[in-house]
Amino acid sequence: MEIALVLSLLVLAIVLFATEKLAVEIVTLLLLIVLASARIITPEEAFAGFSSDFIIIIASVFIISAALEETGILDFTIVRLAELAKKSKGLMLFTIMFITGLVSAFMNNTTVTAMFITPLVGLSKRINVNASKLLMPLAYAAILGGTCTLIGTSTNIAVSGYVAKAGLEPIGMFEITGIGLAIFIVGIVYMMTIGQRLLPDNPDQELTEEYKLQKYLTEIIVMKDSPLVGQLVFASDLTALHFRILNIIRYNENFLPDFRTRIEEKDVLLVEGDLDNLMKVKETKGIEIMADVILEKDLQTESIRLAELMIPRQSNLINKTVKEVNFLQRFGLVVIAISRHGETLRSKIGSISLQLGDILLVQGAAERLSQLRSSSNVALLDEFEPLLFKKRKGSLVITVFILAILLGTTNILPLSIAFLMAAIACIVFRCISTEKAYGAIDWRLLILIGGMTAFGTAMENSGAADLLAKSIVDVMGPIGKMAVLAGFVVLTVILTQPMSNAAAALVIVPVALRAAVELQSDPRTFAIAIMLSASISLVTPFEPACILVYSPGKYRFMDFIKIGSPLTLLLLAVILLLVPVFWPL
Repeated sequence: MEIALVLSLLVLAIVLFATEKLAVEIVTLLLLIVLASARIITPEEAFAGFSSDFIIIIASVFIISAALEETGILDFTIVRLAELAKKSKGLMLFTIMFITGLVSAFMNNTTVTAMFITPLVGLSKRINVNASKLLMPLAYAAILGGTCTLIGTSTNIAVSGYVAKAGLEPIGMFEITGIGLAIFIVGIVYMMTIGQRLLPDNPDQELTEEYKLQKYLTEIIVMKDSPLVGQLVFASDLTALHFRILNIIRYNENFLPDFRTRIEEKDVLLVEGDLDNLMKVKETKGIEIMADVILEKDLQTESIRLAELMIPRQSNLINKTVKEVNFLQRFGLVVIAISRHGETLRSKIGSISLQLGDILLVQGAAERLSQLRSSSNVALLDEFEPLLFKKRKGSLVITVFILAILLGTTNILPLSIAFLMAAIACIVFRCISTEKAYGAIDWRLLILIGGMTAFGTAMENSGAADLLAKSIVDVMGPIGKMAVLAGFVVLTVILTQPMSNAAAALVIVPVALRAAVELQSDPRTFAIAIMLSASISLVTPFEPACILVYSPGKYRFMDFIKIGSPLTLLLLAVILLLVPVFWPL
């Protein structure tokens, strides 16, 4: 009965993770509630993952990463890349991937990708190279660079914690560096040759053309006898016809309305709405339609600009609607359209729930847009303006980070204490504020990892891990140990499509450890193979780092399948060939 319940919950979790009907952290917590209520795990086991030292390591790395960004070190690097691009575009791409992978070896790959996107979009405009030629290599380099060290991805840290919990020796900081470098080098060589030829060359377009706004925007003059005169902008007759008033030209001055603004005679209203409703507007007394086609220059003045904002991973706007976050009041910007996975959303903007990687086309005052450069909730995709390089504080962050690695790897201090010390040092020496440190931590990821660790315990307690392991060994065992290992590796790659990398690994590892015992093999070999395979699934853009580059790079779903599938197969071969060499079966 318990086995059936656990396996049913696993299937349900996979479906919910894939459909995103509920936030992943809510799904994870609901799983814990059911498992604890059914007494498959104790309350202590349910929440043990949240108090584990690997949670402290992950949170600390997020803070240190944010401190590095705050000090302008990465922006300084991008400026140097721009100079390099003048000599050789190929050398520039190699340098981008190499630096990204190097940084990602010690920081969360999604965080690294998010930090580099805005500078690279700006760099692409400066050197006249389309962003689509840079952003997918950026995401792949960040993902593969994370396989080089224990702290390169949260998946590595979580699996190491589970391995230690199972009574095995935890994975060392640089234990996987050899095979990680092999994976990373194969990725760079592939993207510099085959991948580079397959990358789309998507040109920049005017924003009105890119978001197809010409069909949805028009200008209306309010005449003397119009019933609109005196009506509140956001409660007018136009609103009833599902039109949004984006801005108003009054006495030759262009301004954004607020909730107190009333329509006046001779106002020129820039409105957004469906063409079907435009005919109804034309029949309204007291208005005159000036233009049926709006160009980008019509939406911008010296003080009002169009811009694109990306929703990064640490944003607290994720899973909230534009209306819920009071976007206009909070940021002083009007959301005109949203680009998500290549699709433009324009209808009922206020009720759209924002997701990771969404690109928002906004209109607002230039000074309000400039203020967003330091925001952790949105990233401004605009001409790159590097942060001032704070050399003293930047050097301090790098020093305490390296010191933490040395103290942790030499066992002078536990790894969690060493990284916590470095994170606190960044705050104490004001390399990052306390508020920004808290904002830098991806709490959703911590909940997911802590909860899925408990789910692994439930699979062991219920006997589900034993049952699955025995079934896999019975089927694949006669072919040999390598066949069983290959089966687990491929299964992990498949599961990372609907689930996060960490969740997929934590589901498979308990089963793989049992199977290794059945085969009289080294369980750590299986654990490491699964851990690495969770980070090399590049077939689809569901990996968060790929989601982040999807819209800015103007990619299509098939671009990832076409480029990522051969690379994933290559990397699977690398893992299956080299893991048994480094960790004999």
